[in-house]
Amino acid sequence: MSDPQATDPKAKLLDAAVPHVAFDGWSDAAFRAAIRDSGVDPTVARAVCPRGAVDLAIAFHQRGDARMLEALTKEDMSDLRFRDKIARAVQLRLEVIEDKEAVRRGTTLFALPHLAPDGAKLIWGTCDKIWEALGDTSEDINWYTKRGTLSGVYSSTVLFWLGDDSPDNAATWAFLDRRIDNVMQIEKVKARVRNSPTLSALFAGPAWLAGQIKAPSRFPKVDLPGSWQRPDQ
Repeated sequence: MSDPQATDPKAKLLDAAVPHVAFDGWSDAAFRAAIRDSGVDPTVARAVCPRGAVDLAIAFHQRGDARMLEALTKEDMSDLRFRDKIARAVQLRLEVIEDKEAVRRGTTLFALPHLAPDGAKLIWGTCDKIWEALGDTSEDINWYTKRGTLSGVYSSTVLFWLGDDSPDNAATWAFLDRRIDNVMQIEKVKARVRNSPTLSALFAGPAWLAGQIKAPSRFPKVDLPGSWQRPDQ
């Protein structure tokens, strides 16, 4: 059976582009070089990547997500606490990255105001995939807060990792643990509020309002993370 990566023009363009990104960034120059080196017809290249190198940068991130999910299926995390499962998933997401400089250039690219929504969507998508892979069953506002909180942890860890030159990224993993510990402290405060009659009464209004927020229906997904539709809709 043939390898889909070998015949997918976008995958071929991405493979050819990555060596150029370190020098040219996710730019038109890198995209033109990818067309030249991959042998993909320029018309086909523009058809599968209408935004040129931006689409390749998105594909690079999505490839990392796919590799993370594949790595997660091979991990035995049955004895880990849930917070450690989250930490391991984020660690795997960084470990599968094939080119650190490509991520650095991507971070710069998606910091541009007109591309910031794409960058936010990619980060949210990564965190959505992590929670889904770990069996999240949230049906209320927690669906959103879990992904939003993890998005902050993930993005800050990536930025730290980009500047980390410690052996085996030890400093990054320590930073990740500290960020998750910070989140766990917030969860402990929320639990104290729920368990305190006085505080529960004080926050009854906001709690009721939050309770009206429901997670997206878990039917076949459309393209946007968090945007699902029922098959009959």
